[in-house]
Amino acid sequence: MKKNVVILGSTGSVGCNAVEVALSLSDRINVSAIAAGGNNIQLLAEQGRQLACDRIVTADPNTLVELRSTVSGLDIGAGAAAVIDLVTEPQVDLVVSAIVGSDSLLPVLNAVKAGKDIALASKEVMVMAGELIMREAEKSGANIIPLDSEHSAIFQCLVGQKKNEVAKLILTASGGPFLNASDDEIKRATYKQALAHPTWDMGPKNTIDSATLMNKALEVIEAKYLFDVAPETIEVIIHPQSVIHSMIEFVDGAMLAQLSVPDMRFPIQYAYTWPERAPGIMERMDFLKYPELTFKLPDRKRFSALDLADAALHVGGTMPTVLNAANEVAVELFSQHKIKFYQIWAIVEGTMAKHQAQQNPALDEILAAGTWAARIAATVL
Repeated sequence: MKKNVVILGSTGSVGCNAVEVALSLSDRINVSAIAAGGNNIQLLAEQGRQLACDRIVTADPNTLVELRSTVSGLDIGAGAAAVIDLVTEPQVDLVVSAIVGSDSLLPVLNAVKAGKDIALASKEVMVMAGELIMREAEKSGANIIPLDSEHSAIFQCLVGQKKNEVAKLILTASGGPFLNASDDEIKRATYKQALAHPTWDMGPKNTIDSATLMNKALEVIEAKYLFDVAPETIEVIIHPQSVIHSMIEFVDGAMLAQLSVPDMRFPIQYAYTWPERAPGIMERMDFLKYPELTFKLPDRKRFSALDLADAALHVGGTMPTVLNAANEVAVELFSQHKIKFYQIWAIVEGTMAKHQAQQNPALDEILAAGTWAARIAATVL
């Protein structure tokens, strides 16, 4: 039987790839509904026609009239409540969460509570509420299948392994566009330069996070909750070619790695077909095109995001939520040319320094911490 799928954030970078892969797996996947933020209604409507969806939702109610005038013969909805309705429908098997940022939390949490499997690209969900999400998933039987290439790699390497035999998770990072930049070049870095990622096409927010290494910092926090491991067993290593997507090390020193050409469609397809595999449309690995695979340690002095993640995990509670919210504000300010690139780290650190973390937070406390952090981050400099 075909899996019945809902795609959230379908018009973004990951969402567009999710649509493409779903179309290529039409014998296995039925996308019954899609939703997006409302900034590209024409594309949202076209995706609905391509996928032959039953329902399309714009998260922005202000674009409902435009969507209705663009699409006919389909069930149209708008707003956050309509998105939650999509992901909790009884017939839904899998929810693809490709919404960027903290807006993904409530749809994912409601889908998990309803027992839906989640293909999760929105790492902010686990950063903000990892304990809560995994606790609810255990209750409902929902499976969390990561779409980040790094977490997907770890997820794949762990299949069939005994947890007590795994000593370390090693997340690889491309290093971003400023890997070999001088201190002066980092201080003068422009928004356009920060968007020039050497390997991946991830959308603006994730690309800026990659440039600051905040993307990897968020992934460290996500990995702690997703795989239920101690933070000290998670290691980050720079691998500019982005061919080894991540690795695990066993207690005897042996290692397993997952490799492919850098293409987001690989983890997306695996999430669609898991626990099976299927032929795909992606380029096959040709080692002759990658004669050298290189590695180096991240420069934590110049790129402090990883230390900020370690600090957030050490404090725990609502501190990871605050890190994430402050970073979202800082990236937005940078995109508006209101701050310098290097000030992103300062805003996150300054906001965290002002926060008194609450332990074992409930959902309302998590949301309140995020709101507080966003307000403080806008003024912390």
